[in-house]
Amino acid sequence: MEYKIIGTTVPAVEMQLKNGEAIFSQRGGMAWQSEGLEMKTNTKGGLMKGLGRMLAGESLFMNTYTAMRDNVTVAFSSTVPGAITPMDLTGKAGIYAQKRAFLCAQDGIDVKMAFAKKLSSGLFGGEGFILQDISGNGTVFLEVDGDEVVRELAAGEVIKVNTGNVVAFEKTIAYEVETIKGLGNIIFGGEGLFLTKLTGPGKVVLQTQNFDDFASIIISMMPSQK
Repeated sequence: MEYKIIGTTVPAVEMQLKNGEAIFSQRGGMAWQSEGLEMKTNTKGGLMKGLGRMLAGESLFMNTYTAMRDNVTVAFSSTVPGAITPMDLTGKAGIYAQKRAFLCAQDGIDVKMAFAKKLSSGLFGGEGFILQDISGNGTVFLEVDGDEVVRELAAGEVIKVNTGNVVAFEKTIAYEVETIKGLGNIIFGGEGLFLTKLTGPGKVVLQTQNFDDFASIIISMMPSQK
């Protein structure tokens, strides 16, 4: 498989497949394609795995596109302004990604639901409660809200992030949620009660925008019906 990222505001990833190669995506993710592709829709792994993906912000059914000849083209576009980041998981333990981050992946990738390791992360971590557990051999493409920021954390190195700005992190990263210190900071700081604490070693992908927060601002500005 060869691929290229097209566009900057609302980008797409365009792939060229050889005969027999396959790509799967969530329902409605495909933007355009050439002739020579066969599409099959299923729960990819069974009903329970499909239901788990729904809880993690993805669709129950997945569409798999298989090339029936060489040099077939298919493209998948992002849903909001931002970026698309590829991550090659071959030979690695995999990653945890936030809800709705998955765009598409090679057929050797497995996507399932994962809960945060600590209950406090689930109760107070917002988007951190239900994560996507992504592993396997191949490349996965993730959606990023706004611009992408990549950090390679050394062993023991810590970064504290607003939970909605975390896109994904390698499974070698320790993950927990901690309380912001100081009553005045909590009441007047506007950053909520908690931060996501990520401890290396490993790769962390961050995003400069949380589209849910952006949508909330837009909704708050809309006139209410009387």
